Amino acid sequence: MFNALVVDHTDSARTVRVQTLDASDLPEGDVEVEVLYSSLNYKDALAVTGRGKIIRGELPFVPGIDLVGRVVASDVPEVAPGDVVIQTGWGLGETHWGGYAGRQRVWARHLVPLPEGLTPLDAMVIGTAGFTAMLAVQTLEEHGVTPDRGEVVVTGASGGVGSFAVALLARAGYHVVASTGSASAHTYLTRLGATRIIPRDTLGQGPQRPLDSARWAGAVDAVGGATLAAILSTLDRHGCVAACGLAGGVELHTTVFPFILRGVVLAGIDSNTCPNDRRRQIWKRLAEAVSEDLREQILARIISLEAVPEASEAVLAGRVQGRIVVDPRA
Repeated sequence: MFNALVVDHTDSARTVRVQTLDASDLPEGDVEVEVLYSSLNYKDALAVTGRGKIIRGELPFVPGIDLVGRVVASDVPEVAPGDVVIQTGWGLGETHWGGYAGRQRVWARHLVPLPEGLTPLDAMVIGTAGFTAMLAVQTLEEHGVTPDRGEVVVTGASGGVGSFAVALLARAGYHVVASTGSASAHTYLTRLGATRIIPRDTLGQGPQRPLDSARWAGAVDAVGGATLAAILSTLDRHGCVAACGLAGGVELHTTVFPFILRGVVLAGIDSNTCPNDRRRQIWKRLAEAVSEDLREQILARIISLEAVPEASEAVLAGRVQGRIVVDPRA
């Protein structure tokens, strides 16, 4: 028997509550794990509150797009009982029951081993947020955005992805400009390595002109909408923006000018279906790059399943700096 946070519906209302389940309730899969930790991402907050169409599986449903767990049973030889494994993406918490449960059944093909140098708690402090941030950093590198090219701007900088992007870029030698709407986050972002902080509205109002004065060598954008349009209009020649979020809206109103006159690149970051060979490489880089002091700075708090709905509201309201880890055993 184990506890799980279950989204369901009655004739009159949608419900979100902790329930006691057993292994017979779990979905299909070839590996069963004891979930050690999960985490609370923006996408999870949308799923829990019902404000976004994140859950595409049938109700009742267990959300949580991340998990790290110890294998208790396996039908495949490449994964053995006792192994500690990570799953982020591949529909976890969207089409397949997710990490907000004490036990879960998943597919071996979607798992990566916990890298040497990381504890299970470390893995979920990083989670989808840190994984996405490292994917974005590597994408900038692959498009020639090096530290000597100029400033790199990170939007939504005090959130999970943004926090890791600021820290990873700064530790790689970049001059990082953090864009945030939270005045209380300035000290936090400076500690993470931001060399300069700008108000969210600087970019959030959208582009002033189709092609404005060049300001950024690159960008990691977790906001989208008008903010992304403003970044594109102010990217320097052959700059790149790694786009990985939509907190500011899903529509993008821009022109072809930045692309054909400055040769800029708009690169989408898809952490959900990232191939497993690249996924393992990114987790190896994270294990090497994320130090104990950084994990401590970015970890906001550890919460129980019962606290997830309230914490989800805080995430959507922008009141959370860093990462919230979920302990389903608490």
